[in-house]
Amino acid sequence: MITLDIFADPTCPWCYLAKAQLDRALEARPGHPFLISWQPFQLNPTLPPEGMDRGAWLRARFGAQADQADLPVLEAARTAGVALNMPIIARMPNTLNAHRLLHWAGIEGAQTAVMSGLLRAYWRDGQDIGQTDILVKIAAEAGLEPGMIRRLLATDADAQTIRSRAAHARERGIVSVPTFILDNTHVITGAQPARLWMQILDEIAAT
Repeated sequence: MITLDIFADPTCPWCYLAKAQLDRALEARPGHPFLISWQPFQLNPTLPPEGMDRGAWLRARFGAQADQADLPVLEAARTAGVALNMPIIARMPNTLNAHRLLHWAGIEGAQTAVMSGLLRAYWRDGQDIGQTDILVKIAAEAGLEPGMIRRLLATDADAQTIRSRAAHARERGIVSVPTFILDNTHVITGAQPARLWMQILDEIAAT
């Protein structure tokens, strides 16, 4: 197996598009050798724990250009045939708890299912993935024990682990997501098209 570490944040639209494209490639190459590991990276680590209104966040970050900020990703999603439901996304959540959930899912071998649930909940359904009830529901749908996840979320278990791992990623030079590290050697950034991943898989298969 070949490790594919993916540094991502579920509130990053490019991460949503990148996963959709990677999924297409993996479906087209079902015998792929990738062992996927989702790594924590908070785009907005200074957000308050309860998050904030997404419109206010856009205005604070982009100022007068806030109304135009989503246009590039919307165009990329349209071109890629990926559904984004921007109008119903009301909140910009703090994703520390989402990353804690991904960490626990990794222990149970359910990381990709949880990341799929997080991305779908936020970008398709407009849900606040900073809310405990939403995270517990996503965990349950991925096969995790909901009562245990609820109890863990009520504590600060592994919060410092997530902060430390995210800080280490930045120290390694990862400044944007999605960032893919293939076999701990090759770095691929951005929402690459499915055809690139299929080309990489074909090259691996030919060696």
